[in-house]
Amino acid sequence: MVASGDAELCTEAFGEPEHPAVLMIMGAMASMLWWPAELCAGLARSGRFVIRYDNRDTGRSTSYEPGKPPYTSDDLVDDAVAVLDGYGIERAHIVGMSMGGALAQVVALKHPARVATVTAISTTKLDSDPDLPGADPEYLEHAAAFERLDWADTQALAELLVLDARRLAGSRHRFDEAAAREFVARDLRRTTNPESLVNHGMLTGGEDRQWRLEEIEAPFLVIHGTDDPLMAYAHGVALARAVPGARLVTIDGGGHELHEGDHDQIRTAILEQTMTFAPTR
Repeated sequence: MVASGDAELCTEAFGEPEHPAVLMIMGAMASMLWWPAELCAGLARSGRFVIRYDNRDTGRSTSYEPGKPPYTSDDLVDDAVAVLDGYGIERAHIVGMSMGGALAQVVALKHPARVATVTAISTTKLDSDPDLPGADPEYLEHAAAFERLDWADTQALAELLVLDARRLAGSRHRFDEAAAREFVARDLRRTTNPESLVNHGMLTGGEDRQWRLEEIEAPFLVIHGTDDPLMAYAHGVALARAVPGARLVTIDGGGHELHEGDHDQIRTAILEQTMTFAPTR
């Protein structure tokens, strides 16, 4: 457990501490388990020290009263730095998924000395762009069910999360519903208060500040699937264009997911991005 303000964050590390550190920041309503252990272990076997952690209101980290989160997205940014502090790491490679990808961008801008490189997966630019497409209409129709959900009904929540995983899947691989059900059940069993997951949909920014992506100095990688129904592929393209020197790795047919069938491509891209040694102590 790592302290960050009034929160305690549950973390897990893979690999040897003397290797370059890679901090994994997950997205909304998703605990660290959504970073597949196989992916983290694979990076560790290739000489990286990988850290994943539960965001507030997920997994075993501190949870708050449902519907009344006393923290902002800026607190989640500071949580990432607190995890580095907890491990005694001065500088790390930051990898973020979905909302975690947006948080990674802010970490790079707010704490540039702590960031060696950034990898943003299935995410979008910090600044809104009216020219970028919205989510797929069918996905939006499905997502509206979260507004009607009784978050205290864990079984109903589990069913909706499984359906959400199906809706977010791409076209490249077959969706394994049995595996998704087992995973969601396991994730909710270790969640301190599943009802508090609703809080992530209510977060606001804390600092009244406009971040400028062109000011990111760390080498930047974007990984994005062409069939992402939440953040269309155009979002990944726009992000890669907005950050100077950024490169884009495309997952053909990939959705808003970290499918095991894409792990080799994702792992290879992250290993190439983190090739430069980042002093960790």
